[in-house]
Order: sequence, then C-alpha cells, then structure tokens
Amino acid sequence: MRTAPGQVVGGWYRVTDHPAGEDVPAQDLRSGARVRIRPLELPELLTPGGPEGPEYPRYGPRLAERVAAVAAAAPDHARLLRGLEAVPEDELLWVVEERTAGEPLSRLAGNGPVSAYRVAEIAADLATALRALHRAGLTHGNLTADTVLVCEDGAALLGGLLGGAAEEELCAAVGGPVPRRVYETRALLVGPRAERWPIDAGAPGDCWALGVLLYRLLTGYGPYPEDDLPTLLAAVRDGRARSAEGCGVLRPLVERLLQPDPGLRPDAAAIQGELRAVLAGAPEPYGSGTVPVPLLPVVRPPAGPLVPTGRRRVRRTARQHTEHQSALPARRAPVVPPALLGPLLVGGVVLALVAALAAVVLVAG
Repeated sequence: MRTAPGQVVGGWYRVTDHPAGEDVPAQDLRSGARVRIRPLELPELLTPGGPEGPEYPRYGPRLAERVAAVAAAAPDHARLLRGLEAVPEDELLWVVEERTAGEPLSRLAGNGPVSAYRVAEIAADLATALRALHRAGLTHGNLTADTVLVCEDGAALLGGLLGGAAEEELCAAVGGPVPRRVYETRALLVGPRAERWPIDAGAPGDCWALGVLLYRLLTGYGPYPEDDLPTLLAAVRDGRARSAEGCGVLRPLVERLLQPDPGLRPDAAAIQGELRAVLAGAPEPYGSGTVPVPLLPVVRPPAGPLVPTGRRRVRRTARQHTEHQSALPARRAPVVPPALLGPLLVGGVVLALVAALAAVVLVAG
C-alpha cells in the first residue's frame, strides 16, 4: 500500500514522511508520540471482503489480539524497541512500534564487511535484548539487519518483535493444521532470508539467527546459499555453512552459534560473556589495518570554532585586580605635567595672534 504524508491509517496514525524501506514514519494522533508503522498484507480469505462462512473466518482481529498479547508480555528494556499494537484495516494489518532517532543496521552496513570489534559491540547489545526476551518467556523470531536500529550514540536496539509475531500468527492462520500450507505462506512472507529459517524454534533459534547475522556483517554475505528457498533449507538442515574464516576474532563464537545441535550453542547470557571478553582485548582504536564501515551516525557540530570567540567582561576581586595590574608593563611618565597644559595652551594662542598682527602691519607698511 502506498502512503503519503498527511494520510491517516489505522484510524489513529498520521503519516509524517515518506516510507523508509518497509517502515512508515507516523504520529499517534491520540498521544502525539512519534511511531513507525509497517503494513502486513492479509490474504483475501482473511479480510472482511473475503469469502464468508465458518470455513473462512476473519483473522484480522485474531492477529491483532495475538500481537497485543506479545506486546503486553514484552519486557521494558533499554535495548528493545517498544512494540505498541497492531491495527487491522481492510486488507492490511498495521503493526505499530516506537520510533527513535537512528538508522537501520541494513542501511549502515551496506554490503560489509564490518570491523569485528564494531560487530562485537552491536552483538553485545542484541544479546542483551534477546536475554531479556528469553527471560520473559518470549521468542523474537525476526532478528535481521532490518529490525536492528543503530542510534546516534552507537547503541543497537532490537525491534521487529510484533511484526514477527504477526507474521507467524498469519502463517498459522492460513496454514491451519496443514504443514505444507504453513510453509508456503512463510515462503511468500519471508523468502530465502537465512535468519528467518532457524533450525529449531524458541530461544536457541534466536541465538542461531544472531550467528547468521554476525556472519553476514563480518563477511558481507550469508553463511548459507540464498538463491532459492529449497537450497537454503537443505543447507541449513544439513549444517553446510560456509567457512567462518573471514569472521576474525569472532570466528569461534559464530561457529558455535551456527551449530545444528542446539545443545552446542551458547545461550544469550553466554554470548554476552564471550563478547565482553572480546571487547576487553580490543586495540585502541580497534580496527587498525582495516577500513571499517562507519556504524556510528553521530550528529557532528557545524564547521567553525566550538568555543565562542566573542570578548567577555571578567569580574575580578580586589586582590586579583592588584595582581593583574602589577603584572602589566610599567607605564612611562608623561613628558608635560598635566597642571601646565592649560597655561601653555593659552600662551600658544596669544603668540599666534601677535604673529598674525605683525604680518599684517609689515604687508600694509
């Protein structure tokens, strides 16, 4: 669906700018809060205009309820973007999330590769967010470079929780008890994106997806072939990941995260510990000998002096004034005393008048 600034969608959200990728900047008309909304297209049989009858229930409200339950269970954490709600509207489901200053990781990273120590910083933030979710009994299921936001101070925030929950609920609604239909729906929604096809569900699947994302950032490409979905799934199932040689100091961690056996993968807490150890050994500045992709969109001050150069009056105490005056060079005494300036000036004027009168007499003579 195309949106334009000024348009109101979902009943309460006014679009404030043109879409940035799949996200649409908007403002909540009830609270004035800045949000970002993402449309999820519903199949025909799930919309109010679809076929009627008990065989084809309308799942828009069901998806919204599922998203609301996830939003209510999600912890309030500094490394998680807060999901708000999902609003069905005709053939779309609008998923609403808080909006903060920053750039999507996918846009900043480009095609990579990124410095291993910068990736370690980002991964530490993401592992912290995953740990909070897993403690709350939630699975993210939507960890990609598109759902990670890098803020102006360099911190990485994990979003996309509600969007992932809505997509999974949609797949279950369309597929029902038929696994083949669930697979076909996921294939249309997700496509051959390795992070979205974990070997197993739950927290181990999130950690595996983090390993895929780290590999992609460090090398510029995914650890599995992504030309088509069957080829990708076969490589994932058989554990045929590409060599992690290009992952630098993070290679041991990435290799363990991509293990087919979930029992051999570290959990979010263990990932945090390993990344702290890596960052503790980072050179200053890290990345020497490489040209890392900039991932710190800090707003720089305008060109010019950082300190105002205008003159200011300085207040001094009497003692400071005395010390200041004594430090100045000694002044020279005036050649003519001030008391004689007046008489000398008058005398000079009288002499000038006498000289002028004498000149007139001589000329007239």
